[in-house]
Amino acid sequence: MIERYARKEFADAFSLEAQYRRWLEVEIAVLDALAEAGTVPQEAVEEIRRRSVIDVDRILAIEATVRHDVVAFTQAVAESVGPAARYLHYGLTSSDVVDTAWGIALRDASDVLLADIDALQAVLARRAWEERRTPVIGRTHGIHAEPTSFGLKLALWHAELGRDRERLVRARGAVAVGKIAGAVGTYAELPPEIEERALARLGLAPETVPTQIVQRDRHAEWLFSLAVLGATLEKIATEVRSLQRSEVRELEEPFAAGQKGSSAMPHKRNPVVAERICGLARLLRGYLVAGLEDVALWHERDISHSSVERVALPDAALLADFLLRDMTWLVGGMKIDRQNMERNIWRSGGLVFSQRVLLRLVETGLSREDAYAIVQSHAMAALAAGGDFQGALLSDPRVTERIPAEELRSLFDVRGYLGHVDEILKRAGIQGEALS
Repeated sequence: MIERYARKEFADAFSLEAQYRRWLEVEIAVLDALAEAGTVPQEAVEEIRRRSVIDVDRILAIEATVRHDVVAFTQAVAESVGPAARYLHYGLTSSDVVDTAWGIALRDASDVLLADIDALQAVLARRAWEERRTPVIGRTHGIHAEPTSFGLKLALWHAELGRDRERLVRARGAVAVGKIAGAVGTYAELPPEIEERALARLGLAPETVPTQIVQRDRHAEWLFSLAVLGATLEKIATEVRSLQRSEVRELEEPFAAGQKGSSAMPHKRNPVVAERICGLARLLRGYLVAGLEDVALWHERDISHSSVERVALPDAALLADFLLRDMTWLVGGMKIDRQNMERNIWRSGGLVFSQRVLLRLVETGLSREDAYAIVQSHAMAALAAGGDFQGALLSDPRVTERIPAEELRSLFDVRGYLGHVDEILKRAGIQGEALS
């Protein structure tokens, strides 16, 4: 089912054919290092490079008999090469090839995902700058709190994605490793110099202390970075879903011409993409559990991790790519209802400005306890009866004796909450000049 969500060109990078090509790339990189050291004739290496054929069907046919994928791979390639194939897989164990190839695959997948993050951040930065002066009610516990800027919501997501990016960059370094160290990592067949030369050709670092495998805490870290990324995307999608509710209607994800929201109710325009992101983020987090379970293996290795990661690692990469592209589409085309945003700020009759009145009363010399009691009594009455909070304050001499009416009205101005928005956006790396 994962292919349904994947870009074909990215899914192809995790196909069997692509896997075998990476294995061959590792084999040839080792042969090049061996030829440099004088262990293997250069002519044999060139012949292997020139004549090697990846025939997926033939490899699978051999595997059906030998029940070992790397053995099947080397036998099938050897058939296409001829006598020079005796040098293929020289001094190697299967995990030298498989794990080093994983290093290539996960490094390259990370680069695709980093580009995806950059694209989403660019859209968020642009929209954050555009909406920096758009007031919207801030909510805590789901209850109206104080006005804020919608641009700040977008900037928050932009900043969190920046941290997700940093985590993925670190995880990329953790998985961009290989090992050409032999059956239990002692370099008994090939010296460390061969590994160093081969991995340098592949753009990988060597495992610090290898066993038969590259250690799986590295892959767990990579899956963790994708799980946190998925959590960020779910966070954004959850906010969109919440703000698209009929009672709120401040946001709406794109709805195409001809699109149907319900088979029964023609009026429906549901946040289906945001809901899909939330659902698939659960699946993405689940792969982290699988990765953590792969860390503890018996002794120098067992094979319990192998079947797990053949599913978890490609699927996590493909899902993360899909979710990032989905979110970029959603944020880029998201409709913003500024009128409803303003209407919702005033829905409570000005209650959301209560703290400004409280603080101004304190500034006049009233104790905080007394000021709080005055403001809260009017706020609770207005909340219960749907009354005019500002009007109630204007009719209370305990307030007007300290705050002139004109000044009191000025406290109910949303612009008072937007004065530092540009400063915060700048701190998040969002500036208008950079977006033009």
